[in-house]
Amino acid sequence: MPAFRTLLTPLAIALGATTLASAAAAQSSGPEIFRPLDPAVSDLNSYRWDKRVVLLFGAGEDDGTYTAARDQLAAVAPALEDRDIVVLTDTAPEQQGAIRQGLEVDGFAMVLVGKDGGVKINSAEPVSPDALFATIDAMPMRRREMSGG
Repeated sequence: MPAFRTLLTPLAIALGATTLASAAAAQSSGPEIFRPLDPAVSDLNSYRWDKRVVLLFGAGEDDGTYTAARDQLAAVAPALEDRDIVVLTDTAPEQQGAIRQGLEVDGFAMVLVGKDGGVKINSAEPVSPDALFATIDAMPMRRREMSGG
């Protein structure tokens, strides 16, 4: 029995490592929903008509309001992907990013930009995923997407 156990331990470790590597590869091969917002970017034209954008601003990486909002969104990542949402994050106010300055963000802000480039939500408080999805799902473009048109 001890010989059998010594064979199983390396096998279990190897299988576990393979499973972890496969999971990491699958995760990295999928689309990046969360992306840092480059401070030099001054418009979101590259996303227009292709993606809805949630801009998530924080006073820093450890800003509790920012991390709570980010974690809520991360928990519903498949629903974000289904609605063609990309989340652009900016937690460096000291870099004076062009979009942060243009929106006059001081501290936390959560902004939803539609595929047409228009601001649909601009909030100094976290917006729940349910409220975010309700806003998006009421949009005519999203209704056409849901009906297959």
